[in-house]
Amino acid sequence: MRDYSNHIQHRDADRDVEITDITAHVVEGNFEWNIIEIETDAGVTGIGESYRGGGVPELVEYTKRFLLGENPLDVERLFRQIVQEMSGHGGTTGKVVTAASGIEIALWDAAGKILDVPVYQLLGGKFRDEVRMYCDCHAGEAYAVEDGATAYAEAEAYSPEAYANEARRVLDLGFDALKFDLDLEMDNDPDPFNGRLSNEAIEHKRQIVEAVREEIGYDVDLAFDCHWDYSVESAKRLAHELEEYKLMWLEDLLPPENMSAQIEVNGSTTTPTATGENRFRVHELSELIYEHGVDIVTPDPTTVGGLSETMRIADRAEENYMPISPHNVCSPIGTMACVHLGAAIPNFDVLEFHALEVDWWDDLVTRDEALIQDGYIEVPEKPGIGVELDRDVLEEHRFEGPS
Repeated sequence: MRDYSNHIQHRDADRDVEITDITAHVVEGNFEWNIIEIETDAGVTGIGESYRGGGVPELVEYTKRFLLGENPLDVERLFRQIVQEMSGHGGTTGKVVTAASGIEIALWDAAGKILDVPVYQLLGGKFRDEVRMYCDCHAGEAYAVEDGATAYAEAEAYSPEAYANEARRVLDLGFDALKFDLDLEMDNDPDPFNGRLSNEAIEHKRQIVEAVREEIGYDVDLAFDCHWDYSVESAKRLAHELEEYKLMWLEDLLPPENMSAQIEVNGSTTTPTATGENRFRVHELSELIYEHGVDIVTPDPTTVGGLSETMRIADRAEENYMPISPHNVCSPIGTMACVHLGAAIPNFDVLEFHALEVDWWDDLVTRDEALIQDGYIEVPEKPGIGVELDRDVLEEHRFEGPS
């Protein structure tokens, strides 16, 4: 194991800072949000967020064995140290990288506060003053998450009219970019395992897309998510049927592992495709980008390795004239980290908002007004990521485990 001690010793006194504690809080929103805090002996606390779900708090606790006493300003070195120290725990992928992502974001927040600059400045500067959001509408009221798993409604709830009505409602909230889930329970009929879509299922999806387009017109960006459900031939057939509706993208048509299959589908259609949210670190996205297996790359900064790793992915995408639209199912903490990322990336397009049903979402941070205004978030000029936790709201919604 590589020894990192005594290699980094010399810096000015005002930047000679140490990490004194690292804590993970789990908040019960529409998902289980993993909020990470890093305390320092400078009186500064950095906050970040790791992707939702279990396992992260235990891994964050483990990192205290080697991160306490380190300087939080060495953000990229400490991320690499986590990967190295936890290589035997699967440190190059999976939950270790997810936990490291939230720690990395908290380190950036702490660094910004210590140096008295916003995070976007540390990432290289600003390309835009506000970040455009797209609203994930699920499948209208027909979709929910129960104990972390998809819960479907009765089949009649998935009518094209229901989708169109929800599109109109969200459009009236000020968003001009929308995404819906297009994978439905009926996709599993007659066989739940082989990934094939029947003609009836494809026609139903086409009718949904048509109904939404008729309701909102073509000046609104519209995407649909398929959640990795289909075979290559079904993905091709579906994408072909939807070409006339000029989608912003069709997301995650295939299971994520096979690059050749992604390339095959992407090359078969004029419907833009998007994927990337369940890949880890730049290595798992490089081939996808360089071989043009996707049109819009969608890494999740709270999964893929944090802000620096997402910047590396964005660089490769820019080399290939490809936009990046980060996946984001976070609380306001992870969302605001992504806003700074969106400010600093030239080829950034839109950022996901995935908590429309959480009416207290904004309350988790101390603010007088909603973060999202008419479908945009203003890039903050405060040090760090620009928001602070509301402790009372955090405690009110703290996740206590399965009932």
